[in-house]
Amino acid sequence: MLVEKSLDSIEQGSHSFAAASKLFDKATRERSWLLYAWCRRCDDIADNQDKGGPLGDQGDMKEAEDRVQALRILTRRAFEEQPTADAAFDAFGLVADECGLTLEEANDVIAGFALDAARWSPRTETDMMRYCYHVAGAVGIMMARIMGVHPDDGETLDRACDLGLAFQIANIARDIVEDNDAGRCYLPQTWLDEMGWEKGEHALPENRFRLASLMPRMIALMEKHEAAAKLGARRLRFRQRWAVLAAARIYGGIGRKVLNRGQLAWDTRTRISTPEKAAHIVAAFFEALWNRPAPPAEPILWSRHDFRPVAGW
Repeated sequence: MLVEKSLDSIEQGSHSFAAASKLFDKATRERSWLLYAWCRRCDDIADNQDKGGPLGDQGDMKEAEDRVQALRILTRRAFEEQPTADAAFDAFGLVADECGLTLEEANDVIAGFALDAARWSPRTETDMMRYCYHVAGAVGIMMARIMGVHPDDGETLDRACDLGLAFQIANIARDIVEDNDAGRCYLPQTWLDEMGWEKGEHALPENRFRLASLMPRMIALMEKHEAAAKLGARRLRFRQRWAVLAAARIYGGIGRKVLNRGQLAWDTRTRISTPEKAAHIVAAFFEALWNRPAPPAEPILWSRHDFRPVAGW
């Protein structure tokens, strides 16, 4: 029942990840759905929305913080194998028990929702990357654990984090105007300062041409972490590697489409069509067979710990 409900959640909430997840072996596939269902439900509760749809009324900051506190309580109950009256949290309790996920790993993800509840925006590129860590890099780490990566295999977990970072950078690039309409901005304030913009001005139609000039920088950052992630994927079993590389190609394709569309990137939502997804899946199959990924253009000098908060952040 939990697997069926989780499958329904992913098919409604993320067509891209749903397509890639079906390349996993059965056990990994179903566990990935259980994890996704929890992530989707947390996002929906935190943003007062339904299955990733339009944001609901956010209320005041106290109401937003109360919703995040509810996530912490329900997640802890799931870890303690207590009933939560919510299938997504029960699903997470099941996959956490089967795969040895920790409450600390879950709380790293919930911390991203807490940042949104606090009406937070990044000041620097480092701030932006720490946000990406919480909402996606930490999920990548848990996905690696579901695939059987040992908690002591720091190198592979670092590269799994990179994949989540790349995904979130692509999402930020795609959703700049949608986020602005919801009162949110995930571009670093220092980038906006360089353009002479106050927060919100970056999304105005008359500024879209100059906004597009920031995308080579944004997508280069995405591609750096995408390339690093592929180095970790080479250590996975074939079916797992194929699924990860397919997801990397699909989400990377979103980022590159934003770049190529220029100032038109935000007139309509940038999507990867079904034929394009199929092409990415086929290409990922041969990439997984070859299994000789090229390293990033710059040396990998970072780890997942570099993206976690420092004292006072």
